[in-house]
Amino acid sequence: MTAVTPGVPSGERIDARVAAIAAARPDAVAVVDGDVCTTYGELVRRASDVAGLLDAAQVPSGTLVGVRLPRGTELVVAVLGVLLHGCGYVPLDPTYPAARESQVVRDARLAVVLTGDADGRPVPVGVPRAGESHVLPPDVCYVIHTSGSTGVPKGVVVGHAHVTALLDACARRIDTGPDDVWSSFHSTSFDFSVWEMFGPLLSGGQLVVVPRSATRDMAELAMLVATEQVTVLSLVPTVFGHLVGALVDAPVSLPDLRHVVLGGEAVDLETVARWRATGLAPAARLSNMYGITETTVHVTHRYLTGDEVAVLPGATPVGRELDHLRVTVVDEELQPVPAGVPGELLVTGASVAHGYLDRPALDRERFVDHPHGRAYRSGDRGLRDADGELHVLGRRDRQVQVRGFRVELGEPEAVLRAHPQVLQCVVHVVTAADGTAVLAADYAPVPGADLQPADVVRHLAAQLPRHLVPDRVTRHDLLPVTANGKVAVGSPGNCDAFPSTLVDAARGGRS
Repeated sequence: MTAVTPGVPSGERIDARVAAIAAARPDAVAVVDGDVCTTYGELVRRASDVAGLLDAAQVPSGTLVGVRLPRGTELVVAVLGVLLHGCGYVPLDPTYPAARESQVVRDARLAVVLTGDADGRPVPVGVPRAGESHVLPPDVCYVIHTSGSTGVPKGVVVGHAHVTALLDACARRIDTGPDDVWSSFHSTSFDFSVWEMFGPLLSGGQLVVVPRSATRDMAELAMLVATEQVTVLSLVPTVFGHLVGALVDAPVSLPDLRHVVLGGEAVDLETVARWRATGLAPAARLSNMYGITETTVHVTHRYLTGDEVAVLPGATPVGRELDHLRVTVVDEELQPVPAGVPGELLVTGASVAHGYLDRPALDRERFVDHPHGRAYRSGDRGLRDADGELHVLGRRDRQVQVRGFRVELGEPEAVLRAHPQVLQCVVHVVTAADGTAVLAADYAPVPGADLQPADVVRHLAAQLPRHLVPDRVTRHDLLPVTANGKVAVGSPGNCDAFPSTLVDAARGGRS
């Protein structure tokens, strides 16, 4: 096993904590992936082998290593191996288009990516590096790239201590331990995966990998939760809504389920009430956890009963901040506002990330000095009620949440605008028939161009992840504008709605 980064307390390092659990309980099951169970002892041994491969490849400690593997045991092994080597991991979702992957590789200046060999096991592969390695904090754990308004994703640098502070605080709020079985549902490019992966591994519990088919088939997901006796299920509210619908249509008893954790987007309170009404998981408590990538996954926690009423139309109750963080509702001058008055949510505390990767101007804009310490300007509007509970009201800018992913509407717009046959375009959010938010694009081609909506989808899908490709595309001869010159969206036009299968086909079967 290669040495961890010097100067970082072992109690704050994820790999050291997992290794301690493996030493105490080597035969305890750590990961369940289909029919294959991997113990903590085996997990650490295999991760040590990966660290040895990185050492043999002369990968310097303290740098970044890409991890391009599907969700599963091999991904967990690879991530833990990167951490054991004293490096930070950069997730590269294998389903992302090549153009997006190249953007992330260049931005992170990766020289090595862990990918699967013929047997799917992680091996390091060299890639051309765009410049010298970034100078990183000594405790770097991962860099996750979020949507960028300029069309270029931006990396958020998160340290080991940020993650362990989160998990320690959550352990004090939510009673989880070595007897719990957690689901692993989300892509490593979405920071909800940090909670799903390290939550069980740092508490001695089990991680159950949700197969790709079950992320799309809610009946299969319900059966997996029941069969594997999952006790902690983490989902974005959109997927949770689909699961509730499937359980209403075909009930499945879930007696072992103790916690359902929702995060990544606003909760639909009616769906929560429908879940409670099914009575299928009588022991389960439902948690709503508001969070931000720049503040390490979760910021607040609230148990939902199904009887909640929004304090304002569209408001989401998110409860109180976790013990290691503090949320202040502020005005434009970053001054606190009274209870009941909306403002921006400002977050301070032990899980505020190191900052953005090589974006000093953006760091200065979003990470600011505050009497309570270094603070992150969330850009989210909210208020604190008279009882001290927080409620999120939406965004101050053009950032939205779609299927749990953060989307800067400017990113797909920038890619669409770069098409040589596009004269005008705008991307916005509409409500689908099932009540969920989906992306829509309106565009006008240059005169004489025969650019059809399907062509637009192919153009976007070749460069963007699935969650950034609009589900509805509308062609106009010319987009109308408002009095101040902004494009007016939602006007009649040649509109096509695209199922996921069409987008998959446009990307050569990748989804």
